[in-house]
Amino acid sequence: MASTTFPATLAVTRRSPARTIALFYKEAKYELLKNVRIPVYAVSTVAFPLMFYVLFGIVLGSGNPANRNEGAVYMLATMGCFGVMAVSLFGFGVGLAIERGQGWLQVKRASPMPIAAYFFAKLFSAVVFSTVIMLLLLAVGTAFGGVRLPLATAARLVGILVAGSIPFSSMGLAIGYFAKPNSAPAVVNLVYLPMAFCSGLWIPLFMLPHGLRVFANVLPPFHMSQLALNVVGMGMAPASTWRHVEGLLSFTLVCLGLAAWGYWRDEGKLYG
Repeated sequence: MASTTFPATLAVTRRSPARTIALFYKEAKYELLKNVRIPVYAVSTVAFPLMFYVLFGIVLGSGNPANRNEGAVYMLATMGCFGVMAVSLFGFGVGLAIERGQGWLQVKRASPMPIAAYFFAKLFSAVVFSTVIMLLLLAVGTAFGGVRLPLATAARLVGILVAGSIPFSSMGLAIGYFAKPNSAPAVVNLVYLPMAFCSGLWIPLFMLPHGLRVFANVLPPFHMSQLALNVVGMGMAPASTWRHVEGLLSFTLVCLGLAAWGYWRDEGKLYG
């Protein structure tokens, strides 16, 4: 019996720009809904920075009315940075590690959905939660801490800190590709809590030992918080804005490089 063979061809999914945008929108929508419906994520990531802000920025500062407003403004910037870190690291780092362990990324890989939509959805969720945290901190500071910022200044502060979700999301992406599902929450906590303390997010940097003040210069939360503090006129050196931007860009590129390495390592194991 004669048999006929045909050359195999690579199937390439072709989509219109409108269809691609719709896919990105749906992935972002359901990622956001998923996080909102997980109380341990949605409540804790919003409540923790608010709790710390009330404690350090308002309650402890109420004993000295002369410095109360300054302390509330200072902590608004640093606790905003702390909240953005938590949202980005837990959303990307822990979420990605768990979904890798569950095989969910293999399902995504086998589907016709572009993989970029998966990462865009997680970044979108981080940006939304970061915005909510900043608006709540600003509302609490205005209502109870005596914070009085011009609208343009408040908008710049919110914008800079929300943009800070990008470098910290890249860090979470790198952690998510190397941490195991069960150990990812511990790894994130071991990374971001010491970094937050050493960067002066809980206690003003000038109150920390000299060695920690020097060490803070290599930590991304320090650069992020200084950019935010420069907006409200409380940064250590306003003229060094570009140094902080360069530090965050370098950090982002390093983390993305590590994440890309982890991504291709997983691809090689599964499909190599």
